[in-house]
Amino acid sequence: MAGKRKKQSGIGVRHLVEGVLLTAALALLLTPGAPAGAVPVAQDEAEACVSGQQMSSQVPQTEEPQVPESQTPAPEPKAPEVPEETAPAQPENASMIVPESEPVEDTYFSDVVFLGDSRTEGFHLYSGLQEGQYLYAVGATVASVFDKATEQTDAGKVPMLDALAQMECGKVYVMLGVNELGWPRSQTYYDQYGKVIDRIRQDHPDAEVVIQSLLPVSASQEAKGSYVNNERIAEYNELLLQLAVEKNCPYVNVAEAVTGEDGCLKPELTSDGVHLNKAGCAVWLDYLRTHPV
Repeated sequence: MAGKRKKQSGIGVRHLVEGVLLTAALALLLTPGAPAGAVPVAQDEAEACVSGQQMSSQVPQTEEPQVPESQTPAPEPKAPEVPEETAPAQPENASMIVPESEPVEDTYFSDVVFLGDSRTEGFHLYSGLQEGQYLYAVGATVASVFDKATEQTDAGKVPMLDALAQMECGKVYVMLGVNELGWPRSQTYYDQYGKVIDRIRQDHPDAEVVIQSLLPVSASQEAKGSYVNNERIAEYNELLLQLAVEKNCPYVNVAEAVTGEDGCLKPELTSDGVHLNKAGCAVWLDYLRTHPV
């Protein structure tokens, strides 16, 4: 009977070992991320526990599987940046500058009065324009047009603005300033020009008052070193731009049509460095045709 018990005891031990092995195997298989090849280690541990042997504390480490790095698609190359076209620099008060447009017929000038000094006289004589009316005088200024009697009327000679008050017109083109370049204070020119505009509007409330830029002088005139120079003219033209904004007057930049790359009046357009010749007056007229207000 004792032998039977031993046999049964051996069978019980074997069943116990198998049960432990099965339990360990299932535990390893069900463990998330359990590395492959871990079952033999569990079997050694089970047998060591059953036989009473002490298992070494150093368990063989299994090498973790290499996980390939996520292959992120390479970024698409950026298209080369195309620099924006830089618009030509505009004056600060460019809002009143009359832009270029399709040329008008000369009948556009039929209701125009050209008010000015000796440069306007040259335009009258040499431009070839047969339309419009003219009020000018050699040496005229934004002050003398109020009180210097230069225009012959039925009542005798009167100042230009008094004569203008008696004329019918829809537009008044003004160019005055070359004789004022020697004035000590630029603000005086600005203020007096503003009074001219106010007087014209008082006499002709429905007329458009058009400011024409002052024309430059030639390099030979510049070389003389007098107050009639392009630096002073540029200063006055900036004042006229400001005045155009203040008074809401169109500004026709005739100067750009006759200015060379050196910033001076083109020599082929003048006979004395200050006044335009016939060719220069033709350029002036063409500019007015393509810049109607």
